[in-house]
Amino acid sequence: MFRNLLIADSGKGHVEEMIRMLQDIPSLKAAKINLLHVVSEQSKSQSDGHRDEAENLLNSAITRMGLSPASVSTLIREGDTKQTVLKVADEVQADLIVMGSRGLGRLQSILANSTSQYVFQLSTRPMLLVRDDLYVKHVNRVMVTIDGTGVGDDALRTACELVREIPGGTLTGVHVVRQESAPSRGGRTKADEVLDAAVQRARGFGVDMKAIHTEGKDIGRSVCQAASECNADLVVIASQDRRPLVARGLVDLDKLLGGSVSDYIRVHAPAPVLLVREPEQG
Repeated sequence: MFRNLLIADSGKGHVEEMIRMLQDIPSLKAAKINLLHVVSEQSKSQSDGHRDEAENLLNSAITRMGLSPASVSTLIREGDTKQTVLKVADEVQADLIVMGSRGLGRLQSILANSTSQYVFQLSTRPMLLVRDDLYVKHVNRVMVTIDGTGVGDDALRTACELVREIPGGTLTGVHVVRQESAPSRGGRTKADEVLDAAVQRARGFGVDMKAIHTEGKDIGRSVCQAASECNADLVVIASQDRRPLVARGLVDLDKLLGGSVSDYIRVHAPAPVLLVREPEQG
């Protein structure tokens, strides 16, 4: 699972609470922690003072998260926060980025120059987003989206690996269809077949998954509603890598302003969201 975490800590939000909760999961408790604070470019003229402030902030965060200072690598960098998080994630070869999020919508994120949205859109690495307005609970009830096209296989595996380590943990797989298909002669629909295959795959990972499917024209909204109904503590979703082909530094505006399912879930899910990147098909 995740062995090398990069936590982008701004000194606020619920990321630290989430990390404390994740410490109950054995493999994550043993993971290497890289704790990053970025001193903005506007503060460079007073870099010494800001660096001292950043060191104090990181030391306080380590204490609040209940981590051993010896097990944490602290990183203080200067520059643009968005670019720096991506750069450091590559440097330390993080297999999970953990960030807070204000839960801004697509257009708001662009206008507000949102760091979490930028990293969410451009990083090819798994990412755990914890919105500032969420109450972080113990991670017991995990929900994973089931796509049925091959996208989401890594997300299902990751969700199973998490649940397998949580005493009493449960996993719910949700498949959303825009329009219910007609049942076959055996009374089974296409959605039934997709979920049956996912249940069998989860069983292969040693997890009994509850499977539900729902109909809705807006897939993102339907996923969030299902997460609310099953009282999910964590929502695991898959998203294909759609970084801009022209330049890594450009935001993928067509997806930000369009109907991105993963972006809607990022903003509206009633629980923290774990995004698992999957290779783009075709």
